[in-house]
Amino acid sequence: MRKAGVRKAIIPAAGMGTRFLPITRAQPKEMLPVVDKPVIQYVVEEAISSGIEDILIITGRGKRAIEDHFDISCELERKLKQNKDSRQFDEDRQISSMADIHYIRQKEQLGLGNAILHAEKHCDDEPFAVLLGDTITIPFKGEKSCTNQMIDSYNKYHSSIIAVEMVARKKIKDYGIIDGNELEDGIYSIKDIIEKPKPENAPSNLGAIGRYVLTPDIFDLLKDTKPGHGDEIQLTDALRKLNRPIGLVAKCRRYDIGDKLGWMKSSIELCLEREEFAEELRAFLNTLNCSEKMA
Repeated sequence: MRKAGVRKAIIPAAGMGTRFLPITRAQPKEMLPVVDKPVIQYVVEEAISSGIEDILIITGRGKRAIEDHFDISCELERKLKQNKDSRQFDEDRQISSMADIHYIRQKEQLGLGNAILHAEKHCDDEPFAVLLGDTITIPFKGEKSCTNQMIDSYNKYHSSIIAVEMVARKKIKDYGIIDGNELEDGIYSIKDIIEKPKPENAPSNLGAIGRYVLTPDIFDLLKDTKPGHGDEIQLTDALRKLNRPIGLVAKCRRYDIGDKLGWMKSSIELCLEREEFAEELRAFLNTLNCSEKMA
């Protein structure tokens, strides 16, 4: 196996977004706005901030808006120049030049594991990061990005890394849950991982949060993986066969954009962190709170 650092990132973004209907009838869920950027831009920016500039986005039918977003828009740039809006022009050009982004389509909805298999040639026998396209992570103050923390753990343990966090009991059924032994604070040697178990059957409350650093042997394991939960090829089922994977409790906040409520909460919370929006939004939320008490 060729030895290399983590230089490539895979962003699966081929899901149909059925939990967001009717919003996603004509637009990808990865393009839903959170404050003033689409979800997938946050994900790409995380990869870049982790030192990765070679990115493969796995898309599907109806996802052309993702490619268009990261492409140069000659018409828009021409308009911004005419308006002498140099700040907006620079921001727009930065989006189209932030990284080498490649695209491949998952033509059939066969699961996350099948989507990642489409990246085998691109990864060229190197370790790679996987960042799910509907999850935003924000590092705690003074910390590196979630992906960068995983890369550091990969460099230390030379094993695949799965980012995890404690999840509420009622949410366990929505996650891949690990069974592991704690090696040090926030680091687990994973014995098993179970996809979306019932809470009473779960080995722990530590769930995978959609960030991974994987060794290339995952591809052979995925090829041997039969359809599982939802009659799809689950990444979790292949991860169970890995040799000594590591679970990392990353020092970050995670925003799950996988459902409507999570999306709305993330927009509010991240808006409150923006200086130009925070004061007015907080005042507005306080009026809602007062109205509720008076009702």
